[in-house]
Amino acid sequence: MKSSLQLYNSILRKKQAFSPINPENVRMYVCGMTVYDYCHLGHARVMVVFDLLKRWLRASGFPVTYVRNITDIDDKIIRRALENGESIRSLTDRFIAAMHEDADALGIERPDHEPRATEYVAQMQGMIQTLMDKRLAYRDESGDVNFSVRAFPEYGRLSGKSLDELRAGERVGVSGSKQDPLDFVLWKSAKPEEPADAKWASPFGEGRPGWHIECSAMSCELLGNTFDIHGGGADLQFPHHENEIAQSVGATGEGFAQVWMHNGFVRVETNGQSEKMSKSLNNFFTIRDILAAYDAEVVRFFILRAQYRSPLTYSEAHLQDAKAALGRLYNAVGEAVAVDAINWELDYESRFAQAMNDDMNTPVAVAVLFEMANEINRSQDAKLAARLKALGGVLGLLGRSASVFGKATVGQQEGLSEADIETMIAARAQAKADRDFAKADAIRKQLLEQGVVLEDKRGGATEWRRA
Repeated sequence: MKSSLQLYNSILRKKQAFSPINPENVRMYVCGMTVYDYCHLGHARVMVVFDLLKRWLRASGFPVTYVRNITDIDDKIIRRALENGESIRSLTDRFIAAMHEDADALGIERPDHEPRATEYVAQMQGMIQTLMDKRLAYRDESGDVNFSVRAFPEYGRLSGKSLDELRAGERVGVSGSKQDPLDFVLWKSAKPEEPADAKWASPFGEGRPGWHIECSAMSCELLGNTFDIHGGGADLQFPHHENEIAQSVGATGEGFAQVWMHNGFVRVETNGQSEKMSKSLNNFFTIRDILAAYDAEVVRFFILRAQYRSPLTYSEAHLQDAKAALGRLYNAVGEAVAVDAINWELDYESRFAQAMNDDMNTPVAVAVLFEMANEINRSQDAKLAARLKALGGVLGLLGRSASVFGKATVGQQEGLSEADIETMIAARAQAKADRDFAKADAIRKQLLEQGVVLEDKRGGATEWRRA
């Protein structure tokens, strides 16, 4: 099903029909994490959004090569390693492992390539030398190599900022030895206090790469000078992605990414007020914090219920609502097994595809799933339940049976074990057999207070799920 996918292209500021350079190999690069701490909900959104895009491209019949990088050298990493008294490699290995644990829990498939910046320093140095040879970069008095922004006339196209509008000190770092305050660093000269594992030999002197050059070198090395999709969070649009374009196009003379995609910010709702989630405001939540209280699939569903370019507002109420809504889908699916192949010509499937082809409009796609669930609840149509389960799988959802989902324990929460619950259900059944209905009702109430819902079925069987 190679279909009429429309994607919002940030550089054009509009949706356009997606036309891959090579339909047999869609190439996508997404800016990944800087690994000096645990991933937070903002990172989860980036990973989930582009995991979904990769899944939808493949469901639509496009083979995909997906690259998501890891930044494993920068100021924050060096500072944290020194504070901890450990090597940079030890620190980054530990948080890469933690990132993988979080991503796996959220049902995020591993990228085809996950390059670490420290493994591509030679390619970065080569790109920097090319930029210097083209007089697009220079070495300043401090020993840093900087990109000369005013030597690249197209600078500002992605962000919509003209050079005259940009001011030093706002969002662009300023160094007294730069030729222009808008210039940005490509190679940072080594400082005496920095550890040995933060320094590389180079034609420009000992030092390490700047952050922006990392993604340019890795994407061009793994995907070619021009590729299909470049993604990341909205906070990266300027200056990071703007700088990537300048470096990459400046070095290669080619077009770099055809489509630029940015997911919206995560906001936090507290006391009825919504504000951007950020470490500076100390209002961020790590993925691990959230998974300690909520099933990982509930968190994935919570992220996907919002269209990826819209703000995503975090609150306990929204997560509780996502939990209840996902439970309704699971109740409709029951114990069904997904159909082997989705028939996209059928009504529900066709409308689901139309929503996904409209710039991944997941709110509308999810609404189709609930329409199916309502019909299943009316008709008890087992075949429709199998179709619903298959469509849920496209979103990375509904991979379990209703009984397994309903009985899932959550993170580190304490509660009744399955054995405890079964013992209490047996005691309730005995109370009912003894016609001690007050005791039976008391057991049901006690279980409900512990977050366990009972459902009495025909024939006397009792099923249970966690609320």
